[in-house]
Amino acid sequence: MADSSKNNLTMDSVLEMETNKEEIATHPEPELPTHTSSVALKNESIDLDTETDPDTNEAAAATTPDPSQWSIWSNKEKKIIIFAASFGSLFSSLSGQIYFPALNTIAKDLNVSNNLVTLSITTYLIFQGIAPTFTAQLSDTAGRRPSYMICFVLYIAANVGLALQNNYAALLILRCLQSAGSSGTVALASAVAADIVTTAELGSYISFAAAVPMLAPSIGPIIGGVIATFAGWHWIFWFLLILSLLVAIPFAIFFPETCRKIVADGSIPPPAWNKCYLNIREERKALLKGTPIKYAERDELAQTRHIRFPNPFTTILLLLQKECGFALLYSAFLSCTYYATMSLIPSQFGSIYKFNDLQVSLCYIPFGIGSMTAAFNRGRMIDTNFRRHCQRLGITYDRKYQADLADFPIERARLEVAIPTVFLGSAFVIGLGWMLQAHVNLAGPLIFIFGIGFCLSASINTVQVLMIDLYPGKTATVTASNNLVRCLLGAGATASVVPIIDGIGIGWCLTLFGLVNLVTTPLLWYIMKEGPGWRAERRKKVSEGALPTARDVTK
Repeated sequence: MADSSKNNLTMDSVLEMETNKEEIATHPEPELPTHTSSVALKNESIDLDTETDPDTNEAAAATTPDPSQWSIWSNKEKKIIIFAASFGSLFSSLSGQIYFPALNTIAKDLNVSNNLVTLSITTYLIFQGIAPTFTAQLSDTAGRRPSYMICFVLYIAANVGLALQNNYAALLILRCLQSAGSSGTVALASAVAADIVTTAELGSYISFAAAVPMLAPSIGPIIGGVIATFAGWHWIFWFLLILSLLVAIPFAIFFPETCRKIVADGSIPPPAWNKCYLNIREERKALLKGTPIKYAERDELAQTRHIRFPNPFTTILLLLQKECGFALLYSAFLSCTYYATMSLIPSQFGSIYKFNDLQVSLCYIPFGIGSMTAAFNRGRMIDTNFRRHCQRLGITYDRKYQADLADFPIERARLEVAIPTVFLGSAFVIGLGWMLQAHVNLAGPLIFIFGIGFCLSASINTVQVLMIDLYPGKTATVTASNNLVRCLLGAGATASVVPIIDGIGIGWCLTLFGLVNLVTTPLLWYIMKEGPGWRAERRKKVSEGALPTARDVTK
């Protein structure tokens, strides 16, 4: 048992401990090798290439993954795994976007107001923020596969209920369950990417992971509009049920476990409930050939894991960390504008241009195309800027090895890319508002919607990459924290956008959202200036032993 002084921790100590478990644990953690040679410095005084050759120590080689690699997966296999994870996370955004064109029809059929139907979007976003705080922590200890399976079961059950109900209260409750099932997969997709790729290539792969969900703003409203027009809005949920089954079944059979606390670099066989068919087949082949299987290493890793009921408070604690909280706050402001713009399209385009559900759905195409373009373009820009800073500092750049970011200005390398698109996106938002206020030709608003989709998606993704860089061992938890703030503030923005438009008009409404993004931009410069100092302060507290260990606190 921990002594009494450890049981009376200050809030600061708890906050630091929760976000640094990997750094301060008292037991060895072979599942999380640092591989600091990834950014070996040319300057000998800060040489990061400090790990020894594993071939010189047979005993270490028997229990520790090969430090010459961060992952056993080839580039092709990485892309396949991340694409599959990305496809699994499609349902969170798709279930929200496919619903928008049918809002007017649902309000009429259920005999409720537009504000009440919009409330179903708000509650969806609230659960979209809360649910990942549970699944993220579960996935960091129990693994990615079990978490995916739980999410799919909840989502499938919710779609069955939604397809059969004809009551507003049932709609509201089941949409919450649907959101809880689908939203957890968003954090899991980012976690899978961080499990198998290095910091040097993280921008491209995280953007690749976001690419499939970015299809939702484009295809979701179209599918929803077509189904609502020709088959009725109930069939939207039958469609989602069928699609989720088509994804969940092969996912359960083939998707491998990637959590580094379970399989390390992928070379250690997972426990039974984390296995896919491919694991079983490979183990059978190894047994037939007499090839050694790392069961001892698997058991050693299992002893360092303690699966407990997820505590969402741990996720919330990250929001109170300076280096994390400011970035998440700004990402949330961008998300407010993103969700507000998406949610006002049905009512505004329906009233201004007299569009039906199908025509409204087509107006989301530019938004989706802009978001997809940002997903692929922004990833390359992030990695290019990382390489530029490596060259500026005299650091050898190598995509194959995981980076030690202790003395690297990662905040600048990431956020410098975000600032231009923030300013441009805010201009597009303000311009869209006054175009709709003036009832201009449809072409103008559609062009600006494309710009909003590109700029806001690019900026949000960039902040997400920075969060993963700052907390490399807690990717799912960090993503869940990001999702929590974004969705809760986004829910507030969605609920308030129609009353604001009714009160001051669409022009001033979107001007307000655009100005919020602009006036809070100094937060990004503040993070770039103070971020390295905050990280150094955290490392100093850990090295001085000022904080309790994770094991002590959990006793």
